[in-house]
Amino acid sequence: QVQLVESGGGLVQAGGSLRVSCVVSGSTLSIYTMGWFRQAPGKDREFVAAITRIFGNTYYVDSVKGRFTISRDNAKNTLYLQMNNLKPEDTDAYYCAARHDSGQLQRSADYRYWGQGTQVTVSS
Repeated sequence: QVQLVESGGGLVQAGGSLRVSCVVSGSTLSIYTMGWFRQAPGKDREFVAAITRIFGNTYYVDSVKGRFTISRDNAKNTLYLQMNNLKPEDTDAYYCAARHDSGQLQRSADYRYWGQGTQVTVSS
């Protein structure tokens, strides 16, 4: 059974940094294209970033380009999202997700496995 477990969320002041992690168990991270999404209560889940399984190409939503970096350590079965220069509007629950293909990476419905989420709160 594939499980994804996020960690590293917390409270940070605007302009600060956080790194959230996602550990994959029950399978091998290297076979998946991975993504990060975020969601506020009552809102749709929003694509944040993705990294493809073969070439490690990365993609970001415009609002985080230049501030967030997605990376993967296949040896540790761990996905990361380094978040710098955080803004109050980045406050959300952050979810990692895994999929077998590399199609429309922004589509949450195409991701098969999801973590339980980790809360990131940015104070102004």
